[in-house]
Amino acid sequence: MRNILLTIEYDGTNYAGWQVQPNGIAIQQVVETALASLLKETVRLHSSGRTDAGVHALAMPASFTTTRTIPLKAFTAGLNSFLPPDIAVREAIEVTPEFHPRREATEKHYRYSIHVSPNRAPLARLYSWHLRGPLDIDAMKRGAAYFAGEHDFAAFRATGCAAKTTVRVVNSVTISADGELLLIDVQGVGFLRNMVRIMAGTLVEIGLGRRSPESVRELLLSPARSAAGATAPAHGLTLVRVSFGCFNHLEKNP
Repeated sequence: MRNILLTIEYDGTNYAGWQVQPNGIAIQQVVETALASLLKETVRLHSSGRTDAGVHALAMPASFTTTRTIPLKAFTAGLNSFLPPDIAVREAIEVTPEFHPRREATEKHYRYSIHVSPNRAPLARLYSWHLRGPLDIDAMKRGAAYFAGEHDFAAFRATGCAAKTTVRVVNSVTISADGELLLIDVQGVGFLRNMVRIMAGTLVEIGLGRRSPESVRELLLSPARSAAGATAPAHGLTLVRVSFGCFNHLEKNP
């Protein structure tokens, strides 16, 4: 039995999220269907986590097991021939049998993109949140600094989040400008449902002068979801990378 790890890039605009669900087409469902067409057998993908409806990914890792002995290149070029234009396998690696993306993940990197301009940009509309601005970036950076470390992020999770604990470790939050784009990069061990989007919404309120940078510290000390900022739109969020600890792969095909 082979254990294959795929790195998948997708535009989440037309999907109900990563995970298979009854109320819409999910990325996982589309990739599993493509794999079934390629392998002539049913397989189940196991990812490092999930993304919500409308969220994008540059590198979502997902693994599956198969008895088929086809070459690894079939899981890139071959599988991509069965996938729609907004989903693609960028890399395939054969990993050891015990490897699981969720258990082995050591850090996840998300990026929230904001288009700051008085005018709309049609080519940016699917991948960034348009705000007319201006935003006080220095104040946003001061607020972002409070997120680093281990905290109770209860104020930054969606209603209905089923996580057993709201304590999470955020390694860093950085804010940078790229032309009219303002990028909020968040790296951490794991995240609650909508956590990064609520963090982004709170930082935007700081940038607009509607709350102080110090309010982030207060939210982390006395968490209440109603006191935090609004949930930023899903289409501005992208999963950039998932990092793993040391693990063995048997063969690799880019």
